[in-house]
Amino acid sequence: MSEIKVNKISPRTACGTTTLGDSGDTFTIPAGVSITNSGTASGFGATGAASWNTTVKTGNFTAVAGEGYFVNTTSGAINVTLPAGTAGAVVAIKDYAKTFDTNAVTLVQNGSDKIGGSTVNATLDVEGIAVTLVFIDSTQGWLVTDSGLQDEAPTAQYIVATGGTITTVCTNFKVHTFTGPGTFTVCSVGNACGSNTVDYLVVAGGGGGGAAFGGGGGAGGYRFSNGTASGCYTAGPSPLGASALPVTATGFPITVGAGGAASTGGGSPGSMTTGGNGVNSVFSTITSTGGGGGGAHMPGPGGQRDGKTGGSGGGGGNQDPGAGAGTGGAGNTPPVSPPQGNTGGNGYHDASTFAGGGGGGGASAVGGSIPTSPPFGPPTIGSGGAGLTSCITASPVARGGGGGGGAHPNRTPGGTGGTGGGGAGGAGAPCGAGTAGTVNTGGGAGGGGNNVPSSNGGVGGSGIVVIRYKFQ
Repeated sequence: MSEIKVNKISPRTACGTTTLGDSGDTFTIPAGVSITNSGTASGFGATGAASWNTTVKTGNFTAVAGEGYFVNTTSGAINVTLPAGTAGAVVAIKDYAKTFDTNAVTLVQNGSDKIGGSTVNATLDVEGIAVTLVFIDSTQGWLVTDSGLQDEAPTAQYIVATGGTITTVCTNFKVHTFTGPGTFTVCSVGNACGSNTVDYLVVAGGGGGGAAFGGGGGAGGYRFSNGTASGCYTAGPSPLGASALPVTATGFPITVGAGGAASTGGGSPGSMTTGGNGVNSVFSTITSTGGGGGGAHMPGPGGQRDGKTGGSGGGGGNQDPGAGAGTGGAGNTPPVSPPQGNTGGNGYHDASTFAGGGGGGGASAVGGSIPTSPPFGPPTIGSGGAGLTSCITASPVARGGGGGGGAHPNRTPGGTGGTGGGGAGGAGAPCGAGTAGTVNTGGGAGGGGNNVPSSNGGVGGSGIVVIRYKFQ
């Protein structure tokens, strides 16, 4: 390889042109070598880029073509005189301290050079703005080819909050679990680049079971978001229509609903009442309705044999003597979308088939009903509707199961509770009380078995509120 060492290469004639190499040749510039251009460059690609000067400008100055400047107007307005215009020249200006809206920068024309086709100086008075100008010709002069705000490329910020039992899951997510009343306090909202919405699961208290082969309690209303705000978990079955909730820097009171009271009065039909409804659970704009109480065994037609409406409806009781069906209560009452629960099953009784109570509705399925005409099928009682499984706490947990119906002595055992905390119905022989719904699942309670003083319904399971968001 040949090597030539010189200090200067000049053309042979004054003001001539020096050509390096021939077409197709390649010149390699080794690492560590710097090239300084003090003249005009052409044919090196598109114009419009500036080399940024990192010395912050705090007073009036004249810009140099090819440079960009960070300008701090905290102490007062600043004039920036543009360089003499030559085609392709570039100047860029950035608001260093976000103060241009208070103390503006004035772009001063150089001689007769125009700015945007105008002979009037230009003003930059938008907070945080950055502009790039390129000189094009004598008609338009300096034209803005690019502009933007710092907010268009913000730093990710995340929600900071307190309240409930806090756990960290999937590395970057926090979960606040409330098994009783409390306050979810948002200390910092964050932003869209980090997090500013939360996912939630709000389950109300389950309904109490009806007495004396009565209906199972309906599950507490089950409402949840689609999991897109905090990712990394399975929220529930598709399709999911509920979006994550935006939050503000404030305290959000949390209500966790208690389970509904049990129906009592087994052995004394005239004193029996429908199981009590569960209590609502509340977070922000989300209210889940308590589950409907299960219907009782009544001596004749009457409202006490029907299941109550609620997040999920209570199972129907029955009528004796004679044939009579207690109707299951309606679920998703009041209606929300997606639905928060399902209808309870119907109970039934007559002198030949006997039977028992219907199952309470669950978060994902209706409660089981008793057949009212042959063939009656196997001697089983209405099962509670199934609940739903969520991984919002990073582990799969089923909640929102309906309670099973209680059994007549000729139809034992009682109905099974729905998956997700639903209590089983009481047996007909030997008689038994309905099983309570599981705490903090919103499970409906089982209806009482038989028709004796010990055949009371169970107490509904309490609800729960879970909130999840990205914190880093």
